[in-house]
Amino acid sequence: MLGEILHILAAAAISWILFVTIDILFKLPEAGGVSGASAIARDIEAGGGALPGGTMMGNIVCSPDASAGTLLAACGVYVAGIPGGLAAALMVYIGNRICHDPGYAGTTGAVLATLVVYGFTQIGFAATDFIAGMVIAILTIQGLSHVHASRLLTRLWRVRQ
Repeated sequence: MLGEILHILAAAAISWILFVTIDILFKLPEAGGVSGASAIARDIEAGGGALPGGTMMGNIVCSPDASAGTLLAACGVYVAGIPGGLAAALMVYIGNRICHDPGYAGTTGAVLATLVVYGFTQIGFAATDFIAGMVIAILTIQGLSHVHASRLLTRLWRVRQ
């Protein structure tokens, strides 16, 4: 039981690093790439948060980004191994096109997460550890405190600039 909890926490940390890094590399904090992202960012800023972090959070909500890609890839690997993860990446790509998202953060996140999750299943982790871990990782960005999460994302964004 304790081992499984540790696996989930490790998977959460790995997932968080993976999706935040990809989203920052793809410049999600720079501007609202899809409809609604800028409005969310302005609302978070008005509540005391930071605009670039709010913009990234708005992009996460409005179109499949690397967080969605990572979660869906973990589900795909759970169901069908690498082919399932790659099928999830295809669904994320289609979702991005439906949202008129000009970027590829979600698709990249899904492909990389497929490889990461599958790799960790080879050393004793379960894909379900990453499903639970990804939910925890998303919760830390979108569910606990928009103000603090947006400020943290903005600090990380400044490092990238």
